[in-house]
Amino acid sequence: MDIVNQLVATGQFTIVKQPLGFIKILQWVFAIFAFSTCGSYSGMFKMSVECKNRTESDLSIEVEFEYPFRLHQVYFDAPTCRGEKPERFFLVGDCSSSAEFFVTIGVFSFLYSMAALAVYVFQLEKYRENNKGAQIDFGVTCVFTFMWLVSSAAWAKGLSDVKRATDPEQVITLIPACEQEGNRCKEIHDPVVSGLNTSVVFGFLNLILWGGNLWFVFKETGWLAAFGHYPPPSQEKQPAPESFGQQGGYGQEGYGQQDPYGGSQGGYQPDYGQQGGGYNTGDYDQGYGQQGGPTSYANQM
Repeated sequence: MDIVNQLVATGQFTIVKQPLGFIKILQWVFAIFAFSTCGSYSGMFKMSVECKNRTESDLSIEVEFEYPFRLHQVYFDAPTCRGEKPERFFLVGDCSSSAEFFVTIGVFSFLYSMAALAVYVFQLEKYRENNKGAQIDFGVTCVFTFMWLVSSAAWAKGLSDVKRATDPEQVITLIPACEQEGNRCKEIHDPVVSGLNTSVVFGFLNLILWGGNLWFVFKETGWLAAFGHYPPPSQEKQPAPESFGQQGGYGQEGYGQQDPYGGSQGGYQPDYGQQGGGYNTGDYDQGYGQQGGPTSYANQM
């Protein structure tokens, strides 16, 4: 009990709420239905042979068959209506290859789904490490998708052969006494093959599940980034607009022509040696003295 509690505590069961884990549960369940409905099947049909001599008639001939549907080994005894002991007849056909292939794929799908679900719950970090686990999972999923397609199609064809070989109307044609005048042969009970029809349906449902799961596993592989490639940005510098250098921008021509504080035509370049612009001491004393400055005041004193 402690081991179970420890596993539950370390497991990441939230993955079953996501499509990646939830589809695995569906695959596990549907695989059970597929191989169980086919592998556990057993059927029976009944017919009657009524001879002119009623004492030789057999009004209840039961023929039983089951998985793996080696029908050529299934036999029954029917009267000859000629005063002889009953004759043994065999059914026609062998559908064991397609049926066994279908069941085998179902069993392996069941086992792999259970193992993958355990990895999702208890080893999700290792599964996503370097995307190796997801890539292996994607490859196996592709294989099982293809196998479900082949096995379901083969079993659907095999089932049609089984229905034809076990049809009482077809089996009656194998009995020579039914061709004699005065004898009457008829079917009493047809085989119930609804379980086999269900197995084919589950086979194609598994195909849809495994095919749909490819997308969710593919997103875990990291290959999606390679398909979503975007072109690198251009390394070439874009030229500045022409009007930027002409209308008071920071270009060389615009800066010297239109800027009042530009270099050659309007810049502030004081020249301390020119008249009216500097601090020449001679000009200062002359001008200051002519206007009644401190020099005139000294002479009056």
